[in-house]
Amino acid sequence: MQKGMHTDTERCVRAVRSKDARFDGWFFTAVLTTGIYCRPSCPVVPPKAENMVFHPSAAACQQAGFRACKRCRPDTSPGSPEWNQRADAVARAMRLIADGVVDREGVTGLAARLGYSTRQVERQLLAELGAGPLALARAQRAQTARLLIETTALPMAEIAFAAGFSSVRTFNDTVREVYALAPGELRARAPKNTSRATPGVLSLRLPFRAPLNPDNLFGHLAATAVPGVEEWRDGAYRRTLRLPYGHGIVALTPHPDHIACRLTLGDPRDLTVAISRCRRLLDLDADPVAVDDQLRADPVLAPLVDKAPGRRVPRTVDADEFAVRAVLGQQVSTAAARTHAARLVTAHGTPVDDPEGGLTHLFPSPGALAGLDPETLAMPRTRRTTFTTLVRRLADGDLHLGADSDWPETRAKLLALPGFGPWTADVIAMRALGDPDAFLPTDLGIRRAARELGLPSTPAALTARAAAWRPWRAYAVQYLWATDSHPINFLPV
Repeated sequence: MQKGMHTDTERCVRAVRSKDARFDGWFFTAVLTTGIYCRPSCPVVPPKAENMVFHPSAAACQQAGFRACKRCRPDTSPGSPEWNQRADAVARAMRLIADGVVDREGVTGLAARLGYSTRQVERQLLAELGAGPLALARAQRAQTARLLIETTALPMAEIAFAAGFSSVRTFNDTVREVYALAPGELRARAPKNTSRATPGVLSLRLPFRAPLNPDNLFGHLAATAVPGVEEWRDGAYRRTLRLPYGHGIVALTPHPDHIACRLTLGDPRDLTVAISRCRRLLDLDADPVAVDDQLRADPVLAPLVDKAPGRRVPRTVDADEFAVRAVLGQQVSTAAARTHAARLVTAHGTPVDDPEGGLTHLFPSPGALAGLDPETLAMPRTRRTTFTTLVRRLADGDLHLGADSDWPETRAKLLALPGFGPWTADVIAMRALGDPDAFLPTDLGIRRAARELGLPSTPAALTARAAAWRPWRAYAVQYLWATDSHPINFLPV
């Protein structure tokens, strides 16, 4: 069992007294005299140390009978970076819960995906987070409900089912218990939006831990965007989303203190999953201070970090899609990879209606690609074999890529596929699986940057040199890539 920060009382008290926003999401402060729980950066006068107890999750606070603070809104904190930097069962479970698996498949479905019994999963989550999977999912449903109550005009009954509640009564009881307000009172207290809302569009603010450098993050997504599926428009990255109950379209715009998110969903039940996948796409739950502090300890990387701190790893909303695109991008330029992908989208993607125009399809699923004629692929025969083998394994379920993937095990399975070398396996591990320590020593851009900076440029020597950057080598890759003038490193104009 991991020892969470919430067990270090002295450190937690210091964070609360300094109102350190860096620790929002790492732990929660429950105040014994008021019965409320807060984020560490809550703007109110800190309580006495003897009146504070600390919990590892909002769900644990709710289990202990505390209600959410109305000032700091702890339920809207960035997620704990723990769950995206670890590959153990608890971290994988938390990623799956965020992706709505408990709501859709129950605790038995969660346990089956992890390869454990329900009893083992419940015991591990309770030991580390102070709450079991049902309580964690319930806290997430309450947060989704609050979001819908405050940002939409949807009737409460529709919100209840969209947030994942089984009944309106359960929805009402949970909202009152967690927020000490009835759903109608929450809506009445919400700030009035004076701008005219577009029907069917949800406008949200996605929080993150500062600093966040948007240049390589949005630059990478825009430069590699597949026509019809993705685009950069009016300062926003827009793309289509394949979701459990339907499809969606999202527009993500960087701001100094948040990411503006506009979502159009075919089914409102997909809201929680859509938000979770957008956060993973932009790596918003990272702890940039911890990452940059370690990389800055290397005198070669320090100037790069100081010049543009807070770089994130651009990830993906669909691991299968990214794996397919990684194969399409083997040994070709970014432009050529986009062309290959665009042809597949036109021929095999699912058409969607974009009210704003510009986006036309969902990226084709592995099942849709498994039956294509390899001769239609404009690529060498060996790469056709790589492509067809990958999509067949994904479609058959022999290869699973997702939030619950075991990183070392999945990487080994990828390397066993024909045509899969270290670069392809590691770029999938980095961007699709979310491994923060994935490294690309054979990448041409990385080797070029290494030579210019005086680092070893051979893969073996560079890997040995990069051992000091662990467990954040995927972030080191972003800083090394940024030494180049490639469009992926610049926020589009």
